[in-house]
Amino acid sequence: MLQAAELTIRLNPADDVVIARVELAAGTRLLNEGGIEAAARIPAAHKIAVRAIQQGRPVRRYNQIIGFATRDIAAGEHVHVHNLAMGDFQRDYAFCADVRPTGTAATPATFQGIVRSDGRVATRNYIGILTSVNCSATVARMIARHFENRLDAYPHVDGVVALTHKSGCGMASEGEPMELLRRTLAGYARHPNFFAVQLVGLGCEANQLNTLLAAQKLERRDSLHAYTIQEKGGTAKAVREGIARVDALLPQANQARRETVAASHLLLGLQCGGSDGYSGISANPALGAAVDLLVRHGGGAILSETPEIYGAEHLLTRRAVTREVGEKLIRRIRWWEQYTRRNGNEMNNNPSPGNKAGGLTTILEKSLGAVAKGGTTNLVDVYEYAEAVTAKGFVYMDTPGYDPVSATGQVAGGANLICFTTGRGSAYGCKPAPSLKLATNTPLYVHQEEDMDLNCGSIVDGKEGIAAVGERLFALILATASGQKTKSELFGYGEDEFAPWVLGATM
Repeated sequence: MLQAAELTIRLNPADDVVIARVELAAGTRLLNEGGIEAAARIPAAHKIAVRAIQQGRPVRRYNQIIGFATRDIAAGEHVHVHNLAMGDFQRDYAFCADVRPTGTAATPATFQGIVRSDGRVATRNYIGILTSVNCSATVARMIARHFENRLDAYPHVDGVVALTHKSGCGMASEGEPMELLRRTLAGYARHPNFFAVQLVGLGCEANQLNTLLAAQKLERRDSLHAYTIQEKGGTAKAVREGIARVDALLPQANQARRETVAASHLLLGLQCGGSDGYSGISANPALGAAVDLLVRHGGGAILSETPEIYGAEHLLTRRAVTREVGEKLIRRIRWWEQYTRRNGNEMNNNPSPGNKAGGLTTILEKSLGAVAKGGTTNLVDVYEYAEAVTAKGFVYMDTPGYDPVSATGQVAGGANLICFTTGRGSAYGCKPAPSLKLATNTPLYVHQEEDMDLNCGSIVDGKEGIAAVGERLFALILATASGQKTKSELFGYGEDEFAPWVLGATM
């Protein structure tokens, strides 16, 4: 049973709040905080003030500002949406101030990967059916559905997967929205986790296949077939064409074999969804520790979700290897401020109702925890959505905070494995890249054990440190990259989660 001195978690000596490790009844004395008493019931993962805070004063967690008191707050009070809100303050970007040598691992880590003919390494072996427009989605699904439960003769093929979307027409044929969609589709068409891809269009859509191929410098070949329903003579003929192509490819795809390769071939997409007050204490920093290990082994990781690093971007600019890299990130922040304004929104549209129920009050607090996923190594580059990631090490990609859209951009950029932290219990998977789900707290892991791949709640429970959980996660990443199935893969998640970012008006 927890002792009174263990009931809360203090993250920094300068903090104005501590976090309830478990639900605290009104009147509970916190011995490690000078014996203050909880003025009311404090839900688990929520904040309790450890000193009096005057109205208008900043409130600190992680020794960083998470908001401003909207009224006087007494020691022992619950600190949440009723007395804490956003406010403007000056960030010190201090470009490059925290850049340090990364170092390299003494013994390179390895996994069992699939080496493609061009030298790139895959973690899975799929055949993909992609669509240029929503109008061809049904044909793509019919092709993929034909092969359900028919791949027993091809044990080295992970599946035939249709990735469809709701866009591709009702939009301008040129411009930023179309460029973004084409970049996303091209990123998937090139992804090493696909042995081969078919691009299926309708024929009269704004996103013309030939223009897509030319704009993205994609060439038709045996592993990249492209055609339209109209040119083939309708639905049935287009489906038969797709099935015949896949039938011809399966024996070749099945020749893939895993071999020992360096962990430097791994590129992780870092995601969090359904976050709670524990996310920045357990799963996110544990993932950050695993990222640090991977970077020292020569691999890479992509942090994203710009609306959910808002207010914590100054922690990333300090780690930027050059001022230009840091300024690229700030330019994306400014773009988002303008984007939300012209759409009648604001950057503090976050946290979600579920985040707030889990103890997160403002986007500042959520962002400070989210940034922890990126570990501590240098920020080596900043990419736009779905842009191909070519740098090794820790990078940033500009994406929305909505998880499926964000992860779609990361996979288009080359991520071959996703790590997804959750405190509330997000349901997510991602094809063609496997997705690991990391629970921030033990009750969630126990409650949704069939969905969660790793329990990081042992950190909250005081049973393990961040570094130890990070090492276990790193081993799980290598095993997953080697072919071990994730919980979401076993359920079949990953097709409907393909969600390219849609910009601009639908016309």
